[in-house]
Amino acid sequence: MVTNKASIKRNGVQDFVSLRASAAFIAAYVIFIGWFFIATENITYAVWQELFSSIAMKAFTLITLVAIMTHTRIGLWQVLTDYVKAPFLRAALQYVLNIIAFAYVVVGLIVLWGV
Repeated sequence: MVTNKASIKRNGVQDFVSLRASAAFIAAYVIFIGWFFIATENITYAVWQELFSSIAMKAFTLITLVAIMTHTRIGLWQVLTDYVKAPFLRAALQYVLNIIAFAYVVVGLIVLWGV
């Protein structure tokens, strides 16, 4: 019986689907925010706060933040494995950049749920 040694880690199909799904969420969010700016005649702090006070908008923003982190992590992994050949340097860069991506989501959550 042949087993896949790489089955513990992610595979190409999972990366492909994750990238496309995260891109779809990001695109939907950008389209919605763009539509909001076009459709709203006068954008004030009160209007902006009202938009982000709804639980649906908070959930949509949270999903988009996680999608951005997922998209970033996979994209950076692909670029770093292609162009950084030194294993230690690649691992260090992946670690630092993944921490930055995670921090981005954490700060987004703090700002988002603080409204």
